[in-house]
Amino acid sequence: MIGRRKDLSAGILFIVIGALFVYGALGQELGTPIRMGPGFFPLILAGVLILLGALLFLQGLRQPSAEPMVVPWWGLVLILLAPTVFGLTVQGLGLLPAVALVVLISAFASSRMSAWLALLLTIGLTVFCILVFSVGLGLPIRLLGPWLSL
Repeated sequence: MIGRRKDLSAGILFIVIGALFVYGALGQELGTPIRMGPGFFPLILAGVLILLGALLFLQGLRQPSAEPMVVPWWGLVLILLAPTVFGLTVQGLGLLPAVALVVLISAFASSRMSAWLALLLTIGLTVFCILVFSVGLGLPIRLLGPWLSL
């Protein structure tokens, strides 16, 4: 009898990430609860993450799995591709087309995404990012890059 694989794998992932943060936090000065050092708070958070991972893992062992686990490879590839595309195109295309391209790529990582909804999401998030990063924060990134200049 195999437990719920999603809970088991998520629990293991939480435990591993928490252990990595414990390792990093132990390299810092911990201090005391009254006078905390830079490693104290990350150590506490890592401990909580490990505890949650252990609870999730144990819950996964208690409940039998009804469905086989399917890895959404296409979605995983698209989600990993999106920030890479952004990093490679933001200087050449500019902020506006790079953000639009990334949102469009990421939108189709979900099997439930329709073309119409992806278009609306692309327009909305692109406008939001332009307003936040270009207008609000004034980042010195061109809206249209040299690849699109005539």
